[in-house]
Amino acid sequence: MSLEAIEKVTALESQMRERKAAAEAEARQIAADAEREGIALLEKTRADAVERGRKLLKQAEERAARQADEIRSTAEAESTALREAAGRNLEEAAEFIVGRVVKH
Repeated sequence: MSLEAIEKVTALESQMRERKAAAEAEARQIAADAEREGIALLEKTRADAVERGRKLLKQAEERAARQADEIRSTAEAESTALREAAGRNLEEAAEFIVGRVVKH
Protein backbone atom coordinates (compact mmCIF):
# COMPACT_ATOMS: atom_id res chain seq x y z
CA MET A 1 0.00 0.00 0.00
CA SER A 2 1.33 3.38 -0.89
CA LEU A 3 1.92 6.13 1.55
CA GLU A 4 -0.80 8.18 -0.08
CA ALA A 5 -3.35 5.36 0.39
CA ILE A 6 -2.35 4.94 4.02
CA GLU A 7 -2.78 8.65 4.60
CA LYS A 8 -6.25 8.53 2.97
CA VAL A 9 -7.25 5.55 5.11
CA THR A 10 -5.93 7.27 8.23
CA ALA A 11 -7.77 10.48 7.33
CA LEU A 12 -10.99 8.54 6.69
CA GLU A 13 -10.64 6.70 9.99
CA SER A 14 -10.13 10.02 11.77
CA GLN A 15 -13.20 11.49 10.04
CA MET A 16 -15.24 8.44 10.99
CA ARG A 17 -14.19 8.76 14.65
CA GLU A 18 -15.13 12.45 14.60
CA ARG A 19 -18.50 11.69 12.99
CA LYS A 20 -19.14 8.90 15.47
CA ALA A 21 -18.27 11.19 18.41
CA ALA A 22 -20.49 13.93 16.98
CA ALA A 23 -23.34 11.46 16.47
CA GLU A 24 -22.98 10.16 20.03
CA ALA A 25 -22.94 13.72 21.41
CA GLU A 26 -26.03 14.56 19.35
CA ALA A 27 -27.78 11.41 20.58
CA ARG A 28 -26.99 12.32 24.20
CA GLN A 29 -28.30 15.86 23.60
CA ILE A 30 -31.50 14.53 22.00
CA ALA A 31 -32.04 12.17 24.94
CA ALA A 32 -31.40 14.97 27.46
CA ASP A 33 -33.78 17.30 25.62
CA ALA A 34 -36.44 14.60 25.44
CA GLU A 35 -36.10 13.90 29.17
CA ARG A 36 -36.28 17.60 30.02
CA GLU A 37 -39.36 18.06 27.81
CA GLY A 38 -40.93 14.95 29.32
CA ILE A 39 -40.40 16.22 32.85
CA ALA A 40 -41.81 19.64 31.90
CA LEU A 41 -44.86 18.00 30.33
CA LEU A 42 -45.35 15.81 33.39
CA GLU A 43 -45.18 18.83 35.71
CA LYS A 44 -47.64 20.74 33.53
CA THR A 45 -50.00 17.78 33.45
CA ARG A 46 -49.84 17.49 37.23
CA ALA A 47 -50.48 21.21 37.66
CA ASP A 48 -53.40 21.03 35.23
CA ALA A 49 -54.82 18.05 37.10
CA VAL A 50 -54.57 19.91 40.42
CA GLU A 51 -56.31 22.95 38.93
CA ARG A 52 -59.01 20.77 37.37
CA GLY A 53 -59.50 19.07 40.74
CA ARG A 54 -59.90 22.47 42.42
CA LYS A 55 -62.47 23.52 39.86
CA LEU A 56 -64.41 20.28 40.23
CA LEU A 57 -64.36 20.60 44.01
CA LYS A 58 -65.59 24.19 43.81
CA GLN A 59 -68.41 23.13 41.47
CA ALA A 60 -69.37 20.29 43.80
CA GLU A 61 -69.39 22.64 46.79
CA GLU A 62 -71.58 25.11 44.89
CA ARG A 63 -74.03 22.34 43.92
CA ALA A 64 -74.09 21.10 47.51
CA ALA A 65 -74.80 24.61 48.78
CA ARG A 66 -77.67 25.02 46.30
CA GLN A 67 -79.10 21.65 47.27
CA ALA A 68 -78.77 22.49 50.97
CA ASP A 69 -80.67 25.76 50.36
CA GLU A 70 -83.40 23.88 48.49
CA ILE A 71 -83.68 21.29 51.26
CA ARG A 72 -83.74 24.04 53.91
CA SER A 73 -86.51 25.89 52.05
CA THR A 74 -88.54 22.72 51.60
CA ALA A 75 -88.09 21.78 55.27
CA GLU A 76 -89.13 25.24 56.41
CA ALA A 77 -92.26 25.11 54.21
CA GLU A 78 -93.15 21.64 55.49
CA SER A 79 -92.49 22.73 59.08
CA THR A 80 -94.76 25.73 58.66
CA ALA A 81 -97.49 23.56 57.16
CA LEU A 82 -97.18 21.03 59.99
CA ARG A 83 -97.32 23.79 62.64
CA GLU A 84 -100.43 25.23 61.04
CA ALA A 85 -102.05 21.79 60.84
CA ALA A 86 -101.10 21.10 64.45
CA GLY A 87 -102.59 24.43 65.48
CA ARG A 88 -105.85 23.59 63.74
CA ASN A 89 -105.89 20.12 65.27
CA LEU A 90 -105.13 21.56 68.68
CA GLU A 91 -108.17 23.78 68.49
CA GLU A 92 -110.34 20.85 67.38
CA ALA A 93 -108.89 18.64 70.12
CA ALA A 94 -109.51 21.32 72.76
CA GLU A 95 -113.10 21.73 71.60
CA PHE A 96 -113.56 17.96 71.62
CA ILE A 97 -112.17 17.64 75.16
CA VAL A 98 -114.24 20.58 76.43
CA GLY A 99 -117.29 19.07 74.79
CA ARG A 100 -116.74 15.71 76.46
CA VAL A 101 -116.07 17.24 79.86
CA VAL A 102 -119.12 19.43 79.66
CA LYS A 103 -121.36 16.50 78.63
CA HIS A 104 -120.25 14.36 81.56
